[in-house]
Amino acid sequence: MIYLSQLMGNPVYAADGEKIGTVSDLGIATGEVFPRVTSLAFKGPGRTPFMISWRKYVDTYDEKEIHLKVPAVEIRFSYLQPDEVLIARDILNKQIVDTRGMRVVRVNDLKLSDTSSTQLRLLGAEVGARGILRSLSPALEHVALKVARTFGHPIPERIIAWSYMDLVERDLSNVKLSVSHKTLDDMHPADIADIIERLDPRLRGQVFAQLDDEQRAGAMAEFDDDAMAAELMGGMNEREASRMLSEMDPDDAAELVSELDYDKAEKLLRLMGVQEQRAIRQLLGYREDTAGRIMTSEFAALPEGKTVADAVELLRGLDEDFESVRYVYLSDEDNKLSGVVTLNSLIVAEPQTPLADICTREVITASPEDDQEDVAEDIAKYNLLAMPVVADDGHLLGIVTVDDALDVLEEEHAEDLQIAGGIASDDESAHGGDLLWLLRRNAWFFIWMVGAGLFVALSHLTPAFQAPLHEVLLVCSALPIALVLADDSVSYVTNFFLENDPDDEDSPSMLGFTIKSLALGIAFATLVVLVEMALDSVVAAAAGASMPKPLHAGFIAAAIAVLVAFVLCPVWLLVLRKRDEKNEDTSGFALSVMAMVIACLVFCFAVGQLANVMGILGVFA
Repeated sequence: MIYLSQLMGNPVYAADGEKIGTVSDLGIATGEVFPRVTSLAFKGPGRTPFMISWRKYVDTYDEKEIHLKVPAVEIRFSYLQPDEVLIARDILNKQIVDTRGMRVVRVNDLKLSDTSSTQLRLLGAEVGARGILRSLSPALEHVALKVARTFGHPIPERIIAWSYMDLVERDLSNVKLSVSHKTLDDMHPADIADIIERLDPRLRGQVFAQLDDEQRAGAMAEFDDDAMAAELMGGMNEREASRMLSEMDPDDAAELVSELDYDKAEKLLRLMGVQEQRAIRQLLGYREDTAGRIMTSEFAALPEGKTVADAVELLRGLDEDFESVRYVYLSDEDNKLSGVVTLNSLIVAEPQTPLADICTREVITASPEDDQEDVAEDIAKYNLLAMPVVADDGHLLGIVTVDDALDVLEEEHAEDLQIAGGIASDDESAHGGDLLWLLRRNAWFFIWMVGAGLFVALSHLTPAFQAPLHEVLLVCSALPIALVLADDSVSYVTNFFLENDPDDEDSPSMLGFTIKSLALGIAFATLVVLVEMALDSVVAAAAGASMPKPLHAGFIAAAIAVLVAFVLCPVWLLVLRKRDEKNEDTSGFALSVMAMVIACLVFCFAVGQLANVMGILGVFA
């Protein structure tokens, strides 16, 4: 086995031993299971690029040099064929789609198989750390492997076979592979959406443009980032965008159109068919985050006087892309929802059985103005596959399907995690790195170190504040108490916010929450003072003297900061509720940092005031 990185830059010698250049690339024929190397690209004198046939001219090769069969004067230039690509130019350091693993990866090296003395074939792409190390230096890779094995953590190769690679920066749609494998076009829309979201922004449009209208519509409905979906749609011409919207379910199309500016949305809607346009406009008429906004107007309904045979005929006549049907809804003479028939009931019933005889009359419904989260929770609670949405007069408007309910619950769960200070997705820690992960979980420690550093700097740089270092450190030793409890105060607020709906009559009032927060602040501040008194007693009993004054001051300042932190709890609750009313995301981590910074400032201020009283820290009277 040999790697592209081991060949790049190697000298190329003619048959007479003359050095004629250095290797710059290899060409492969893509129409094979393991593509043959067909061309050798090298840079000659004056860095002039040359390309020659590998089969015709290459005699021998290894990891150090390549020898040709003929003298330099007999070499003839060749051209890249339509089914050929240059692997260094077109694959190395590019993003590819691993269609087996359904992910986007970056090619760090390419693995070649020397099937004979002169024949090379491409096996696949190295996407792991070893490819990076090897491209930097083979010696560095060797050392890293030995060190990793020593510690019991070997670095494995991560090779993606050619048959499972789809390039995303080069259009190879006309290249026919001789092996049957899943390509990007054959993937489920959710997998396509996931891959496109992980691509560099400059590549998303290129990949999206390769899909047909149906595939685009499916992928659009699966995007987690609505703004990114709107951006992709903005790159399409209006007729293409309109056709794609027509392929989407009305609820998904309405959600996407709501992300566009008014003029753009109106142009697209006017280009659509009358039926599709009416369905989308109807959904856009409802407020965001309501059942009306996420329902679909595609459902199966019949008068209750019809038979099982009529229902089967109705279902057989539906389009293939019709919203998944699990129920047939019945209406009475006044066109009001009167019952529901499940598919299971239809299957076992006789064709001439009246639907009214096998329907369920007690139907759980929602109003179009109901909160989408409440509707989703009811669907989960009652194990429904869809919930009908009815108007005030009982007329059936649409249905909320279980897949939309799951999307709502997932979105609400992510928001709750964010408010609670958790990480909403697995990728965030990967993108932010270990330092961000550590910062999120130990923010108090970093703020403590910064606060202590400022204290020390102040004691050395400010003429009016010349304090011995040991006194500064004693004072700062009590600061973590204030920071940790300030962090806990925000957790207390976020838990209250998530568990209590202000519109619920049974929820505690704002006044009750304020009183309870103040009581908690007094209790924790008192506890800090009691701990300080207990420590003082222990020190006095052991050493015959009380604790140093700076440590006394630190504990008292911490108690004051804790009290202020809990007094601010109603403020944080108001912030959460106001932003929630505006559908704005709020980070619980950001609130925690703000609360800890305020606690640190209050602590510093309290220490400054206590210093004057207690005659510590060298403060001028």
